Amino acid sequence: MTATTLTVLGMVGGGVPTAAADTVVGTITVGEAPAGVAITPDGARVYVTNSDGYTMSVIDTGTDTVVGTPIPVGDGASGVGITPDGARAYVTNYYSNTVSVIDTDTDGLVKTIPVGSPSGVAITPDGARAYVTNFGSNTVSAIDTGTNTVVGTPIPVGTNPIGVAITPDGARAYVANAFGTTVSVIDTDTDEVVDTITVGNDPIGVAITPDGARAYVTNVGDNTVSVIDIGADAVVGVPIPVGTEPRGVAITPDGARVYVTNVGDNTVSVIDTGTKTVVETVAVGNEPFEVAITPDGTRAYVTNFDDGTVSVIAIDQCYGSLCSGFGSLAGGGSLVGGGSTGSGGAGSLVGGGSVGSAGS
Repeated sequence: MTATTLTVLGMVGGGVPTAAADTVVGTITVGEAPAGVAITPDGARVYVTNSDGYTMSVIDTGTDTVVGTPIPVGDGASGVGITPDGARAYVTNYYSNTVSVIDTDTDGLVKTIPVGSPSGVAITPDGARAYVTNFGSNTVSAIDTGTNTVVGTPIPVGTNPIGVAITPDGARAYVANAFGTTVSVIDTDTDEVVDTITVGNDPIGVAITPDGARAYVTNVGDNTVSVIDIGADAVVGVPIPVGTEPRGVAITPDGARVYVTNVGDNTVSVIDTGTKTVVETVAVGNEPFEVAITPDGTRAYVTNFDDGTVSVIAIDQCYGSLCSGFGSLAGGGSLVGGGSTGSGGAGSLVGGGSVGSAGS
């Protein structure tokens, strides 16, 4: 009896099948020292900043290959954010002290905006503002995306701000201050800090759940992730142990999983948001920096800073119950019959249907 048959029998009999683990299904060569990563709202393209090459690479998610020539940006290209309509990409250039605005239709430069030693960037859900963390000046700049100019004065936050994320309602921006133990909370209506939350040592990355209830913060200094209750602006529970030197963080669209890049041990930790525990550890390339997840939740793209590559992780869709994703029992068809193990199909398991992974 095959493993596939056992799994099918377990499901038909009401048992809980073993979830297929997240798997690296591809490694894509990009530019030098890839850092930031963002995915277009339609899931068709991945934009990757190459911090040592003054460029940004574009990946076609249908083929998982780089398309076109590298896009020229500034020196020390770091973060990248894409507008909700997918029309513009905003790239922070740390050493150039600028933000490059890229037209994603032509992949050409629209404008270069002066800021101050920028690192992270996040765009409001309505697309009206881009919030840029200025690592060297301990501030956040707000950019009007209609005019592509900085509005108001820089917002003072904590020391060496890096990561930034905005709540789904657009009301708050959460900024991780890398030197110290705090996250600054900005009211996006007044562009003032309204709260400061103590987290772990040297917080770097921050991501917010799709329902806006929780923020997950990577603490590179103590190898943990802190969870913030956004309603109370307070840390809840104990820090979650992850890998060595956690940095990037992204959350699946259903809010069930958190993906954390661990620069120090070349892994990605997968946190179950229900249990607040690590349920998987995925080996990737050298010095994984940042991570982004496709809008359909089936792929995670991880920049490997020391390799000049991007790892593609097929995200397990089982979550301990019925499987519907990669490397598991894919598809929504009946589980009746003697399907074979294969790839490329999402058909049912009636008669000759295959059990495999759908194409990207």
